[in-house]
Amino acid sequence: AEMSIRGIHAATLWVADAEATARVLTGALGHREVARQEGIVRYEAGDGGPGTYVDVRAIPGFLPGMGGAGTVHHVAFRAGTDANEFALRERISGDGLQITEQIDRTYFRSMYFREPGHVLFELATDAPGFDVDEARATLGEALKLPPQYESLRARLETTLVPLRVPRRDDGAFGIVGGPMGSGVTA
Repeated sequence: AEMSIRGIHAATLWVADAEATARVLTGALGHREVARQEGIVRYEAGDGGPGTYVDVRAIPGFLPGMGGAGTVHHVAFRAGTDANEFALRERISGDGLQITEQIDRTYFRSMYFREPGHVLFELATDAPGFDVDEARATLGEALKLPPQYESLRARLETTLVPLRVPRRDDGAFGIVGGPMGSGVTA
């Protein structure tokens, strides 16, 4: 447990116009600038600390955000409640950005928009939570799919790599498994 991944420290955005991205972060999303170092500006939300940081790096002439192999699809921000999400939506649309209607993702509700650097941002609620279709005590032990993806179950089960949670007493820790059964062991 002490070696497990507990979250993401920061998201780093590479954009051509860092000031335009900063205006969205510090305006509509309520982040504040907390550090500058070697062309990277760090913003944080809420009480701060790991998981609340967004680092913005200005790279003039950099390509706008786009999807494809080897890219991150989007950056998600916690809205918490529906009320907070809709308030954020008002601020974002008030800044002239296009934002989707609320989308039910079974485990949470989301809204999406592209910031001026074309990075796709998601706002997500906490509720109803990942234990909506399974007991918290067995969370993650079985493949759970939202109803709209249930028809893909057979195909997904053949393509997903099985994961094994190592036990402290079997001598393994870190990431174990993979297509060839390789992994990191102690």
